[in-house]
Amino acid sequence: MANEQELTSENAQRQPPSRRIADDLREAIKARILGPGDRLPSSRELAERYTTARNTASEAIKILQAEGLVDVQHGRGAFVRGRRPLMRLGSNRYSRRLRDESGLSPFRMEATKQGWTADVECRSVERVTPPEDVAERLNVATDSNSVIRRENWYFADGEPAQYGVTYIPWTIAKGTQLTKFGSPVPGGIYAYMETLGHAVVQAREEITARMPTPEEARNLRVRPGVPVIEVLHTSVDNDGVPFDVTRFVLRADVMGLDYTIPVKD
Repeated sequence: MANEQELTSENAQRQPPSRRIADDLREAIKARILGPGDRLPSSRELAERYTTARNTASEAIKILQAEGLVDVQHGRGAFVRGRRPLMRLGSNRYSRRLRDESGLSPFRMEATKQGWTADVECRSVERVTPPEDVAERLNVATDSNSVIRRENWYFADGEPAQYGVTYIPWTIAKGTQLTKFGSPVPGGIYAYMETLGHAVVQAREEITARMPTPEEARNLRVRPGVPVIEVLHTSVDNDGVPFDVTRFVLRADVMGLDYTIPVKD
């Protein structure tokens, strides 16, 4: 036991000073010694406390910022992030009952339920040739403009939280409001799809994580070092027909995933 403690102490001493400071602050946040909204000591205060350079202390704060634990406000300092992530409720977000009760689209319903103010912006609608992975899931051609592409951006309390690019077969979208800007009906696209005979009875969601592209980082306002979550969603109707594929890209420091999965024999 003594040898293990000696090794732990030796490893801690080998860490860069910025990492040691970040570790101490992280533990203080986890223990709620520093609570949501609390201001961290300044780089000057940390430098004095740890007998190190201010640049080293600033680097420690950047480590916590990259981990999504603190927000740095220019001219004010660093503050412990004060809100739980907005959870994507994968198991019931497409529920007809919840949609009918709330009259809201899935994102608006989730945000409202969790105390966030939601906004959705449709940025483009066009007929295009689908990417190969989308064409495979929709069973459509890859050598023609066989789908409608709709790009929506989603905001929580005015902050970009995610964007989604939805692909719908042209055979379904032709002559409908799906080819136009904006949400077709108050309940969102899935309420409208149901009026066309395509109710969601099964959804497949393939989830991966990656670092954002420069464009995504800029438009989503992703902090340095923070990844994004990519969800490739496929909707299937009563006849077993896939009728939409949406590629969602979520900010990992704002959004989370919450799924309840029934276990079948």
